[in-house]
Amino acid sequence: MRLLRTRRDLHAEHIRDTVSHHWRFTMFAMTLTQIQAFYYAATLGSFTAAAEYMGMTQPTVSELVRRIEANYGLQLFVRGGRRLVLTTAGRTLLPWAKRLMDGALGADTALNALLTGRGGTVSFGILRNAGYYGLSDLASVFSEAHPNVHLRLVGQNSFEVADAVRDGELEAGLLCLPIPTDGLAITPLMRQEILWASSKPERCEKPMPVEKIGDEPLILYDAHHGWRDPSRRQLAQQAQMHGVTLDPMIEIESVDAAISLVSLGLGDTILPRAVVGTDGFPDNVYTTSLAEPIYDTFALVTRKNWELSPMAKYLAGLAVDMLLANADGADEVLAHTPVT
Repeated sequence: MRLLRTRRDLHAEHIRDTVSHHWRFTMFAMTLTQIQAFYYAATLGSFTAAAEYMGMTQPTVSELVRRIEANYGLQLFVRGGRRLVLTTAGRTLLPWAKRLMDGALGADTALNALLTGRGGTVSFGILRNAGYYGLSDLASVFSEAHPNVHLRLVGQNSFEVADAVRDGELEAGLLCLPIPTDGLAITPLMRQEILWASSKPERCEKPMPVEKIGDEPLILYDAHHGWRDPSRRQLAQQAQMHGVTLDPMIEIESVDAAISLVSLGLGDTILPRAVVGTDGFPDNVYTTSLAEPIYDTFALVTRKNWELSPMAKYLAGLAVDMLLANADGADEVLAHTPVT
């Protein structure tokens, strides 16, 4: 029994020592400034030389090193000679100190590169049908100006862009309203009408009332997000106000596929006005306004109370300029002042 108690006591003592050591390490973890003081004293040979290099006083540098020694109960230098000499503990710490110094220098270099456009990565959310809105050359124009910056342009539905910006996956983005605005700063830029499209000219002789939409099969794109898509949400809200239930016959992902199906006479759809004005739009697809018009409202979105990096600001400004340059007399420009 005495032997058993002794083993238990030893085991408890070992646990106490381990916890005590962990607590002491957690409470007294070395700071980067302490590491710098040690590193420069070791490589330059004296506290005086380290102090001159760091822009500090000699007693301050000496105290920073003394704190490391006191916290761990180990001497790092043999003092007293004309030049500091590393102890075993000092020689053990030196390569780790160099790694930390290199890491800090690398982090500083990376951030300065991002500030000046000499490196780094910029991520930006772009409208899924960007080519219809004058944004086809966004990547090439940005890359010509900043060839060393990695560019990540993500074309998504507006809901996904909003979520990615809110979560910090993207720095900023262009999207269509309405979207949930929690945690986001939104700058409306331009408003463009959404048109009704049909292969039957009689369906487009006058503005389409929502009550008549169900007279022909309905084709809608952006099937993945369904009625969460901003354009479809507006149409659904309008239908609800008139007691109409919209039930698409065909749901697909791309607007181009929807146009092709309408051209084949398989149903009607809604289309952004920018799409209708493009070269190659089918001659047998006719368009008209909705009796109660709905609009794509384009906006720049960033995280609320968040400062964009200089390269992200440049990219956002470039995207906004391209979008607004593509506007014509039928579009309503909402941003009359610079957005960045």
